[in-house]
Amino acid sequence: MSESSPEHGHIDLEKPNAARVYDYYLGGDHNFAVDRQMAEEAIAMWPDLPLIMQANRAFLRRAVEFCAERGIRQFLDLGSGIPTVGNVHEVAQQAAPGARVVYVDTDPVAVAYSRKLLRDNPDAAIVDADLRDPEQVLASPEVAELLDLSQPIALMMVAVLHFVPDADDPRKIIARYREAMAPGSFLVVSHASAESRPDVGPAHADLYRKRTTTPMTMRTRTEVAGFFDGFELVDPGVVFLQQWRPAAPAEVGENPERLPGLAGVGRKP
Repeated sequence: MSESSPEHGHIDLEKPNAARVYDYYLGGDHNFAVDRQMAEEAIAMWPDLPLIMQANRAFLRRAVEFCAERGIRQFLDLGSGIPTVGNVHEVAQQAAPGARVVYVDTDPVAVAYSRKLLRDNPDAAIVDADLRDPEQVLASPEVAELLDLSQPIALMMVAVLHFVPDADDPRKIIARYREAMAPGSFLVVSHASAESRPDVGPAHADLYRKRTTTPMTMRTRTEVAGFFDGFELVDPGVVFLQQWRPAAPAEVGENPERLPGLAGVGRKP
Protein backbone atom coordinates (compact mmCIF):
# COMPACT_ATOMS: atom_id res chain seq x y z
CA MET A 1 0.00 0.00 0.00
CA SER A 2 1.30 3.45 -0.85
CA GLU A 3 2.23 5.53 2.15
CA SER A 4 0.47 8.45 0.44
CA SER A 5 -2.71 6.51 -0.30
CA PRO A 6 -5.66 8.90 0.04
CA GLU A 7 -7.62 6.38 2.11
CA HIS A 8 -5.47 6.96 5.19
CA GLY A 9 -5.99 10.67 5.76
CA HIS A 10 -7.00 10.08 9.40
CA ILE A 11 -4.84 7.03 10.05
CA ASP A 12 -2.14 7.15 12.73
CA LEU A 13 1.02 6.15 10.89
CA GLU A 14 3.15 6.52 14.02
CA LYS A 15 1.84 3.34 15.63
CA PRO A 16 1.50 -0.17 14.23
CA ASN A 17 -2.06 -1.45 13.87
CA ALA A 18 -2.98 -5.03 14.74
CA ALA A 19 -5.15 -5.54 11.64
CA ARG A 20 -2.41 -4.30 9.32
CA VAL A 21 0.27 -6.35 11.11
CA TYR A 22 -1.96 -9.43 10.66
CA ASP A 23 -2.34 -8.56 6.99
CA TYR A 24 1.44 -8.52 6.66
CA TYR A 25 1.77 -11.91 8.37
CA LEU A 26 -0.62 -13.32 5.76
CA GLY A 27 1.36 -11.85 2.88
CA GLY A 28 -1.01 -8.96 2.18
CA ASP A 29 -0.05 -5.49 1.02
CA HIS A 30 -2.57 -3.39 3.00
CA ASN A 31 -0.01 -2.30 5.57
CA PHE A 32 2.50 0.47 6.19
CA ALA A 33 6.19 0.61 7.04
CA VAL A 34 5.48 0.96 10.76
CA ASP A 35 3.38 -2.24 10.66
CA ARG A 36 6.00 -4.17 8.70
CA GLN A 37 8.73 -3.12 11.12
CA MET A 38 6.81 -4.38 14.12
CA ALA A 39 5.83 -7.59 12.35
CA GLU A 40 9.47 -8.32 11.53
CA GLU A 41 10.44 -7.67 15.15
CA ALA A 42 7.75 -10.08 16.29
CA ILE A 43 8.81 -12.74 13.77
CA ALA A 44 12.42 -12.42 14.91
CA MET A 45 11.16 -13.10 18.42
CA TRP A 46 8.73 -15.88 17.39
CA PRO A 47 9.50 -17.30 13.91
CA ASP A 48 6.33 -19.43 13.84
CA LEU A 49 4.01 -16.39 13.84
CA PRO A 50 3.21 -16.47 10.10
CA LEU A 51 2.40 -20.20 10.40
CA ILE A 52 0.10 -19.47 13.36
CA MET A 53 -1.74 -16.82 11.32
CA GLN A 54 -2.10 -19.24 8.41
CA ALA A 55 -3.43 -21.91 10.76
CA ASN A 56 -5.91 -19.39 12.12
CA ARG A 57 -7.07 -18.54 8.59
CA ALA A 58 -7.48 -22.24 7.81
CA PHE A 59 -9.58 -22.65 10.97
CA LEU A 60 -11.81 -19.77 9.85
CA ARG A 61 -12.40 -21.52 6.54
CA ARG A 62 -13.26 -24.84 8.18
CA ALA A 63 -15.57 -23.20 10.71
CA VAL A 64 -17.49 -21.27 8.03
CA GLU A 65 -17.87 -24.45 5.97
CA PHE A 66 -19.00 -26.31 9.10
CA CYS A 67 -21.70 -23.71 9.77
CA ALA A 68 -22.82 -23.64 6.13
CA GLU A 69 -23.12 -27.43 6.09
CA ARG A 70 -25.51 -27.11 9.04
CA GLY A 71 -27.79 -24.69 7.27
CA ILE A 72 -26.36 -21.35 8.38
CA ARG A 73 -26.85 -18.70 5.70
CA GLN A 74 -26.05 -15.59 7.77
CA PHE A 75 -22.66 -14.58 9.16
CA LEU A 76 -21.72 -11.65 11.42
CA ASP A 77 -17.93 -11.28 11.47
CA LEU A 78 -16.74 -9.08 14.35
CA GLY A 79 -13.30 -7.50 14.11
CA SER A 80 -13.05 -8.78 10.55
CA GLY A 81 -9.81 -6.99 9.70
CA ILE A 82 -8.40 -6.18 6.29
CA PRO A 83 -9.77 -8.13 3.30
CA THR A 84 -7.53 -10.91 2.07
CA VAL A 85 -7.99 -14.20 0.26
CA GLY A 86 -10.39 -16.55 2.01
CA ASN A 87 -12.73 -13.97 3.53
CA VAL A 88 -15.87 -15.22 5.24
CA HIS A 89 -18.13 -14.15 2.37
CA GLU A 90 -15.94 -15.94 -0.19
CA VAL A 91 -16.02 -19.20 1.75
CA ALA A 92 -19.68 -18.94 2.77
CA GLN A 93 -21.00 -17.95 -0.66
CA GLN A 94 -19.01 -20.70 -2.34
CA ALA A 95 -20.43 -23.24 0.10
CA ALA A 96 -23.94 -21.76 0.01
CA PRO A 97 -24.67 -19.28 -2.80
CA GLY A 98 -26.75 -16.40 -1.48
CA ALA A 99 -25.30 -16.56 2.02
CA ARG A 100 -25.26 -13.11 3.61
CA VAL A 101 -22.30 -11.68 5.48
CA VAL A 102 -21.85 -8.52 7.54
CA TYR A 103 -18.34 -7.54 8.60
CA VAL A 104 -17.62 -5.23 11.54
CA ASP A 105 -14.40 -3.29 12.11
CA THR A 106 -13.17 0.14 13.18
CA ASP A 107 -9.81 0.22 11.42
CA PRO A 108 -10.19 2.78 8.59
CA VAL A 109 -8.04 0.73 6.21
CA ALA A 110 -10.10 -2.40 6.87
CA VAL A 111 -13.35 -0.50 6.39
CA ALA A 112 -12.23 1.31 3.23
CA TYR A 113 -10.92 -1.78 1.50
CA SER A 114 -13.87 -3.90 2.59
CA ARG A 115 -16.25 -1.39 1.05
CA LYS A 116 -14.22 -1.45 -2.14
CA LEU A 117 -14.15 -5.23 -2.22
CA LEU A 118 -17.87 -5.63 -1.48
CA ARG A 119 -19.34 -2.85 -3.61
CA ASP A 120 -20.61 -5.28 -6.25
CA ASN A 121 -21.74 -7.95 -3.78
CA PRO A 122 -25.36 -7.37 -2.70
CA ASP A 123 -25.12 -10.06 -0.02
CA ALA A 124 -22.19 -8.62 1.94
CA ALA A 125 -21.45 -5.34 3.72
CA ILE A 126 -19.18 -3.76 6.33
CA VAL A 127 -20.19 -1.85 9.46
CA ASP A 128 -17.82 0.80 10.80
CA ALA A 129 -18.34 0.04 14.49
CA ASP A 130 -16.64 -1.27 17.60
CA LEU A 131 -17.54 -4.87 18.44
CA ARG A 132 -17.51 -3.86 22.11
CA ASP A 133 -20.72 -1.91 21.44
CA PRO A 134 -23.21 -4.66 20.57
CA GLU A 135 -26.12 -2.22 20.52
CA GLN A 136 -24.49 -0.12 17.80
CA VAL A 137 -23.55 -3.19 15.77
CA LEU A 138 -26.93 -4.88 16.03
CA ALA A 139 -28.83 -1.65 15.27
CA SER A 140 -26.75 -0.81 12.20
CA PRO A 141 -28.53 -0.45 8.84
CA GLU A 142 -26.29 -3.13 7.33
CA VAL A 143 -27.34 -5.73 9.91
CA ALA A 144 -30.98 -4.72 9.54
CA GLU A 145 -30.81 -5.04 5.75
CA LEU A 146 -28.86 -8.29 5.42
CA LEU A 147 -29.43 -10.34 8.58
CA ASP A 148 -32.65 -11.73 10.03
CA LEU A 149 -31.82 -12.19 13.69
CA SER A 150 -34.96 -14.27 14.22
CA GLN A 151 -33.13 -16.98 12.25
CA PRO A 152 -29.83 -18.67 13.16
CA ILE A 153 -26.56 -16.88 12.39
CA ALA A 154 -22.87 -17.61 12.81
CA LEU A 155 -21.17 -15.03 15.02
CA MET A 156 -17.49 -14.94 14.08
CA MET A 157 -15.00 -13.72 16.68
CA VAL A 158 -11.82 -14.98 15.05
CA ALA A 159 -8.48 -13.69 16.37
CA VAL A 160 -10.13 -10.65 17.92
CA LEU A 161 -11.07 -11.35 21.54
CA HIS A 162 -7.42 -11.21 22.61
CA PHE A 163 -7.61 -7.50 21.75
CA VAL A 164 -10.52 -7.05 24.19
CA PRO A 165 -9.02 -6.54 27.67
CA ASP A 166 -10.52 -8.00 30.81
CA ALA A 167 -11.51 -4.48 31.85
CA ASP A 168 -13.98 -4.42 28.95
CA ASP A 169 -15.58 -7.68 30.16
CA PRO A 170 -15.53 -9.77 26.98
CA ARG A 171 -17.87 -12.37 28.48
CA LYS A 172 -20.51 -9.71 29.01
CA ILE A 173 -20.06 -8.49 25.43
CA ILE A 174 -20.51 -12.02 24.08
CA ALA A 175 -23.57 -12.52 26.30
CA ARG A 176 -25.27 -9.50 24.74
CA TYR A 177 -24.72 -10.88 21.26
CA ARG A 178 -25.89 -14.29 22.45
CA GLU A 179 -29.16 -12.77 23.65
CA ALA A 180 -29.78 -11.43 20.14
CA MET A 181 -29.02 -14.76 18.44
CA ALA A 182 -31.73 -17.25 17.56
CA PRO A 183 -31.51 -20.85 18.82
CA GLY A 184 -29.41 -22.92 16.45
CA SER A 185 -26.90 -20.10 15.97
CA PHE A 186 -23.16 -20.69 16.27
CA LEU A 187 -20.33 -18.81 17.99
CA VAL A 188 -16.92 -19.22 16.32
CA VAL A 189 -13.86 -18.18 18.36
CA SER A 190 -10.11 -18.32 17.95
CA HIS A 191 -7.81 -16.75 20.49
CA ALA A 192 -4.12 -16.18 21.20
CA SER A 193 -2.70 -18.25 24.02
CA ALA A 194 0.75 -18.73 25.50
CA GLU A 195 0.02 -21.89 27.48
CA SER A 196 2.28 -24.07 25.35
CA ARG A 197 4.81 -21.35 24.51
CA PRO A 198 5.62 -19.52 27.74
CA ASP A 199 9.06 -18.89 26.33
CA VAL A 200 7.81 -16.40 23.70
CA GLY A 201 4.08 -15.77 24.25
CA PRO A 202 4.30 -13.21 27.05
CA ALA A 203 7.05 -11.27 25.28
CA HIS A 204 4.91 -11.18 22.12
CA ALA A 205 1.96 -9.79 24.08
CA ASP A 206 4.26 -7.25 25.69
CA LEU A 207 5.36 -6.04 22.25
CA TYR A 208 1.73 -5.32 21.32
CA ARG A 209 1.20 -3.56 24.65
CA LYS A 210 4.18 -1.29 24.13
CA ARG A 211 3.84 -0.58 20.43
CA THR A 212 0.17 -0.60 19.40
CA THR A 213 -3.13 0.95 20.43
CA THR A 214 -4.58 -2.56 20.70
CA PRO A 215 -2.72 -4.41 23.47
CA MET A 216 -3.04 -8.18 23.48
CA THR A 217 -4.34 -10.33 26.34
CA MET A 218 -3.20 -13.94 26.15
CA ARG A 219 -5.72 -16.28 27.77
CA THR A 220 -5.77 -19.88 28.95
CA ARG A 221 -7.86 -22.72 27.55
CA THR A 222 -10.15 -22.47 30.57
CA GLU A 223 -10.67 -18.75 30.01
CA VAL A 224 -11.42 -19.24 26.32
CA ALA A 225 -13.84 -22.05 27.12
CA GLY A 226 -15.63 -19.61 29.43
CA PHE A 227 -16.55 -17.47 26.42
CA PHE A 228 -18.92 -20.28 25.40
CA ASP A 229 -21.19 -19.93 28.43
CA GLY A 230 -24.74 -20.39 27.15
CA PHE A 231 -23.53 -22.35 24.11
CA GLU A 232 -23.01 -26.08 23.63
CA LEU A 233 -19.40 -26.68 22.59
CA VAL A 234 -19.10 -28.60 19.35
CA ASP A 235 -16.64 -31.52 19.38
CA PRO A 236 -13.68 -31.48 19.81
CA GLY A 237 -14.16 -28.49 22.14
CA VAL A 238 -11.52 -25.81 22.63
CA VAL A 239 -8.34 -27.10 21.04
CA PHE A 240 -5.25 -25.89 19.20
CA LEU A 241 -6.02 -24.35 15.81
CA GLN A 242 -4.91 -27.29 13.71
CA GLN A 243 -6.86 -29.75 15.87
CA TRP A 244 -10.29 -28.25 15.21
CA ARG A 245 -11.91 -30.63 12.70
CA PRO A 246 -9.02 -30.92 10.23
CA ALA A 247 -10.00 -32.11 6.76
CA ALA A 248 -7.40 -34.87 7.08
CA PRO A 249 -5.18 -36.15 9.92
CA ALA A 250 -2.12 -35.07 7.94
CA GLU A 251 -3.17 -31.44 8.40
CA VAL A 252 -2.34 -31.71 12.09
CA GLY A 253 1.39 -31.60 12.71
CA GLU A 254 3.17 -33.86 15.16
CA ASN A 255 3.31 -30.96 17.59
CA PRO A 256 0.10 -28.89 17.26
CA GLU A 257 1.04 -27.01 20.41
CA ARG A 258 3.80 -25.38 18.36
CA LEU A 259 1.05 -23.19 16.85
CA PRO A 260 -0.71 -22.44 20.12
CA GLY A 261 -3.75 -20.43 19.11
CA LEU A 262 -6.96 -21.88 20.58
CA ALA A 263 -10.16 -22.46 18.61
CA GLY A 264 -13.70 -23.57 19.29
CA VAL A 265 -17.27 -23.44 18.03
CA GLY A 266 -20.41 -23.44 20.15
CA ARG A 267 -24.09 -23.82 19.28
CA LYS A 268 -26.88 -21.91 21.02
CA PRO A 269 -29.49 -24.44 22.13
